[in-house]
Amino acid sequence: MPGLGTIINVAAIIVGGILGALFGRFVPERIRNTLMSANAVAVIFLGIGGAVSKMLDYSTGAFETKGTMMMIGSLAIGAIIGELINIEGGFEKFGEWLKKKTGNAKDAQFVNAFVTASLTVCIGAMAIVGSIEDGILANHSILFAKAILDLAIIMIMTASMGKGCIFSAIPVAVFQGLITLLGVFLQPLMTAAVLDNISYVGSILIFCVGINLLFGKKVKVANLLPALLVAGVWAAF
Repeated sequence: MPGLGTIINVAAIIVGGILGALFGRFVPERIRNTLMSANAVAVIFLGIGGAVSKMLDYSTGAFETKGTMMMIGSLAIGAIIGELINIEGGFEKFGEWLKKKTGNAKDAQFVNAFVTASLTVCIGAMAIVGSIEDGILANHSILFAKAILDLAIIMIMTASMGKGCIFSAIPVAVFQGLITLLGVFLQPLMTAAVLDNISYVGSILIFCVGINLLFGKKVKVANLLPALLVAGVWAAF
C-alpha cells in the first residue's frame, strides 16, 4: 500500500515520544541534561559522517575534496531564500499554536523541542528517497528503517527536551506524505548526482541541528532548508 512507510514512520515517532515522555518524568534533571548532551553529540557525528562520506574522494589513491563549491553555493543561496521566506519563524509560530492547542502553554521548552526534533527527523535523503519509493513502488523498506531510527532519536529527545518532540510527527507526515503523492513526478529527477548533493548538504544541516542542541540556538537551520532544493538543482548544471 503506497504511503504505508510514512504511516509507520509517523507512528514510530509518536510511540518513541510517548515512551520518552513517560521515561523522562522519572529521570532527574542532571541526567536529562546529560542525555541531551549525549544526543547532541550523536547528531553532530551523524552529520559529520554523512558529510565527510560525500566530501572526500579516494579514487586517485589519496583523499581529495569534492563538491565544495556546490556545498558553499547551496548553503549561501538557500540561506538567502530561507531568510526571505522566514521558514524558522513559520515553524515557531506553528509550534506556539500547537503549544496552546495541546494544553502545553506552561511548557517553556515546547517550541524549541518541536522545531529541533522536526528538523532532526525531516532532513536527509532517507526521507526523500524512501517516500518516493513508498509512493511509486510501494517499497517501504527505507522508511521502515528510518522509522526505527526516528523512534530511538525521538524517545531520547523527548526524555531530555519535553513533549514538544512528539509533535515532530506532524511535519514528517506532511513532508513525506507530499513527496509520496508527487513520487511519480519526482522519481525521474532523483538521479544519483541529485541524491548525493541532497545527502551532502542535508548532513551538514543535521550537524547544525546537533550544534544547536549542544550550545543553544546558534544556527537558524529551518532557514537553511532551501539549500537542499538548491543542491538538487545544482546537479543539473
